[in-house]
Amino acid sequence: MVTLTATASATSGLRPVNLKTDLAPLADLMEIAFADSMDSGGRAAIREMRALSRFGSGVNLLSGVNDLVLGIGLGYVWVEDGKLIGNVSIYPSNLPSHLPRSWVIANVAVHPDFRGRGIARNLMEASLEAIGKRGDILLQVEERNDIARHLYDSLDFRDEGTFTIWKRPASTRKPLPSEQQIYITRRTRSEWKEEFALAQRSRAIGNGIGWLRPMDAYYFHKPLLKALLDVLSLRSDERLIIRSQKDRNLLASLWVERAFGSTTTQLTLLVDEDYAALYGEAMLHLACRRFDGETLTIEHPTFDAITSFLLQKLSFQPQRTLVHMRHKA
Repeated sequence: MVTLTATASATSGLRPVNLKTDLAPLADLMEIAFADSMDSGGRAAIREMRALSRFGSGVNLLSGVNDLVLGIGLGYVWVEDGKLIGNVSIYPSNLPSHLPRSWVIANVAVHPDFRGRGIARNLMEASLEAIGKRGDILLQVEERNDIARHLYDSLDFRDEGTFTIWKRPASTRKPLPSEQQIYITRRTRSEWKEEFALAQRSRAIGNGIGWLRPMDAYYFHKPLLKALLDVLSLRSDERLIIRSQKDRNLLASLWVERAFGSTTTQLTLLVDEDYAALYGEAMLHLACRRFDGETLTIEHPTFDAITSFLLQKLSFQPQRTLVHMRHKA
């Protein structure tokens, strides 16, 4: 059972986060507030916050190099009777420099015993005021969280797309269907424009190609320096494609992304609507065979019923369905 611990300050109401004193109480609050929806990434963040809380004054030095600390440090908390019972974090988004600056509001949490008192609204209004006119403001919210969505609607956030996060556990042992004889090859660097056009067709509805990945040419044709840095950091970003046999048009693409030391492979699937069933299954089938015994995840538009069916067929399990929202300036 997680309980709230007192903060160093007994001041009640809204105040900025104090990294020196708030990390441990914040970890307690988030563990309670997000108990029903926290995934492995969230649990890892909780552990990191508790570890960082032992740094004391030194944690402020990490705010320039640690994204978790930076976002928490820019946020606000709400305190009642010396106990931290509300939080909001503000992260600068990690988008390419040529795109408009944007911010991510996250970790909007209020202890269950204090909900319904307008605390979340006060935290959100403070965040919006702090960001002001300095760029776009984005957030994610659980599709089933009607109370939070109503709050964000009232603060002029608008839906931009709904994505479901799917996971195929490493322990999956269900036999795969027979492999289809479809030619799949690696995409060359010179084929990026065709892949970009495919993405524009297949993701015409929804916010880009994933959370914080707008529909931008950068993600299809990275600068050589960025590609080199990915190699040096042992990040793998493989692009697999399928072309039509008749006119050689690019009709499907699968991104296979892996980080050094990670036990999870991240997939991104782009398929022409007319070939979603045939080529979508071929791509996903290949990934399941190649990475059998490893964890696979994919974030995909919820409206795509064909791909959802294929993912279930291949033993992927839906983890969370999130609505992407943008503040209407």
